[in-house]
Amino acid sequence: MTFAHVTGWGMAVPEKVMTNEDLAQIVETSDEWIRTRTGIRERRIAGENESTASLGAQAALEALRVARVRPTEVDLIICATSSPEHVFPATAALIQNEIGATKAGAFDLSAACSGFIFALNMAAQAIRTESIRTALIIGAETLSRFTNWEDRNTCVLFGDGAGAVVVQGSELPGGVYGGVIHSDGSGGDLLTLPAGGSRLPASLETVKAGQHFIHMDGRGVFRFATRVMAQATKEVLALNDWSLDDLTWVVPHQANYRIIESAARGLKLPLERFIINLERYGNTSTASIPIAITEAVAEGKIKPGDKLILVGFGAGLSWGALGLEWVGAPSEEKPIHLRPYLWWARVHAWYQRLVRFIEGLLWGRMAR
Repeated sequence: MTFAHVTGWGMAVPEKVMTNEDLAQIVETSDEWIRTRTGIRERRIAGENESTASLGAQAALEALRVARVRPTEVDLIICATSSPEHVFPATAALIQNEIGATKAGAFDLSAACSGFIFALNMAAQAIRTESIRTALIIGAETLSRFTNWEDRNTCVLFGDGAGAVVVQGSELPGGVYGGVIHSDGSGGDLLTLPAGGSRLPASLETVKAGQHFIHMDGRGVFRFATRVMAQATKEVLALNDWSLDDLTWVVPHQANYRIIESAARGLKLPLERFIINLERYGNTSTASIPIAITEAVAEGKIKPGDKLILVGFGAGLSWGALGLEWVGAPSEEKPIHLRPYLWWARVHAWYQRLVRFIEGLLWGRMAR
């Protein structure tokens, strides 16, 4: 039997820090107002030369370095994002080219803030069936590009960043256990970015109406989230025949401290059993769970043998959770030097463009 182990992890966040005091200069709010309602003190904001793909590629390379996996050994890349570079091509494909993962299939997954859990669950299933051996799962966002900085109910919440994990097949027990994914499209209007798709293509009217910004019914999302976080966690405990005593950590989507508090009460668990870092990054959507994992490992909180439940919720409405027994990085010391692969990625991209150019010339002559 093949198990799906998380063997590498990494994160990337923009350099620019926006504090609550900074926000108070541009919208009617205060540090006290934001902290008491959300638990957030600051968030990172992407600069002009930073994007969802560039942050995702940085996080991916760090995860590969930790796992000691070469980019050319990756079979599949899934990028979970709500702020892709383009409608198409997929941001995952841009990352694939950037890191030199020339043998990997790549696609984006859209499930809002639940996306990382959905993607990790999907990759683990592919590994268990032995259709692939190595996957790279990325959660990457630049939600600041879709934030209305005049709406204090949403602009205080979101931040930019990326997190990634490498998942590999192994005969050793552990890794990703059973998970659950759920959706309820009847609540799709609670959290949405209305325009920019085929229903409301970009126009002067949609721009004037602010329909290219995030719209959220905060109370509705709060009620939904506080109900499903504990519910999904309990489902995964039952699915894997785990008890609360077996559980070392809950790694929740980092959206709002009060939501996490509510989930803790619903599970009758102390907050000390939850990995929480949202005060520094805000809600980074699909990136929040892998960023939290990466920091918790660096701080020595998550250790081999620990049993975790990752749980999240988001627009859609969507929510899900999965069990994970932590095994850590490979023990053998064989550092991977990624620079040659990045150089090869540039050469490979140049070569492919040359091939397409020559094909274009030949087809042009044939057409004449």
